[in-house]
Amino acid sequence: MASSLVSSFQPSNVRSAFLGDRNVFKVSTTPFAQVGFSSKTIECKESRIGKQPIAVPSNVTIALEGQDLKVKGPLGELALTYPREVELTKEDSGFLRVKKTVETRRANQMHGLFRTLTDNMVVGVSKGFEKKLILVGVGYRATVEGKELVLNLGFSHPVKMQIPDSLKVKVEENTRITVSGYDKSEIGQFAATVRKWRPPEPYKGKGVKYSDEIVRRKEGKAGKKK
Repeated sequence: MASSLVSSFQPSNVRSAFLGDRNVFKVSTTPFAQVGFSSKTIECKESRIGKQPIAVPSNVTIALEGQDLKVKGPLGELALTYPREVELTKEDSGFLRVKKTVETRRANQMHGLFRTLTDNMVVGVSKGFEKKLILVGVGYRATVEGKELVLNLGFSHPVKMQIPDSLKVKVEENTRITVSGYDKSEIGQFAATVRKWRPPEPYKGKGVKYSDEIVRRKEGKAGKKK
């Protein structure tokens, strides 16, 4: 019985709503390269920050060797190595300009980033940067003892932090800390480490916060209504 059913099933008996009366399936022989794919090059937009020139003050010295840059000013000296996607050029007018060497997405990202890093170096060695922190809380205070910043933040012992040689730390009114120097990234890292010891909490606002930081406050649990 089974053999008779199999033998009766022939391709001529197959009928499909999509193929009509066709009883043979045809396979396309179109080469893969001819299928609807295009090799169109995607051009990245130029960074608005990256294309801005960098002004160099008269008291800053620039030394450029290949992809290595050294900047020296009255406050200190900094160095930076550029990736192969971008390059730094010095114009006849004295301005520095960061340019892309290739048209890729990564080059577009590096363009704006390294323009900002270069500008921070020039400003840092000539004018410097600073970051301010505020201690909020009963008994919270800070002092500078030699090359150490001593913090009293409610722990069983004071917190002592070694101050890097390139930074200056000043404490005013025992609760206001000012971190200054010529390396912006090092200033930000040191200030973030200080804040990390006691981040501001949202209920009473106690902790270490940046001077321009806005702490979003939360309402505590309400007591039982009578």
